[in-house]
Amino acid sequence: MNVEQFKEIMKPVIGLCAGREFDDDLETELNATFPPESLVFRSIEKACHAAMDAGWMCQHGEGDLRYGRVVKPLPETGGLSIDVVDMVDVAGPHHAHPKGEVCMTMPQNPDARFDGAGAGWCVNPPGSAHSPTVTDGRALVLYLLPDGQIDFSRAG
Repeated sequence: MNVEQFKEIMKPVIGLCAGREFDDDLETELNATFPPESLVFRSIEKACHAAMDAGWMCQHGEGDLRYGRVVKPLPETGGLSIDVVDMVDVAGPHHAHPKGEVCMTMPQNPDARFDGAGAGWCVNPPGSAHSPTVTDGRALVLYLLPDGQIDFSRAG
């Protein structure tokens, strides 16, 4: 698994999200189109594990919070960056999403929750902010950011 292969696996999701409003309608459509049991969802999760095993994904941080930007915003990704975090019973740093955020939650054990939700998709609208939190186990969270924008300076 390399970055180019990963971008290829992400194409269906990028195609659905690029240029869209980051709102409840997008969240509903993502969950209907790519539910956790779908081939696309499972392929992305498998690719994340392969990339982590290869050492180029979630290469920053340590212990209960590892992270990394996988793909910078590019024309071929519709201007969306792709980041992945690996979290175990931890709250990450508070931050804001100037243009919104799409999160794909991949629990690594049955009870794990990301911001209170299990496997699937959530969309945080433009201007939203949170301290991303995983409870009851381990979860991988892939997130898409328009123009790669995330603002740690506006942290609570």
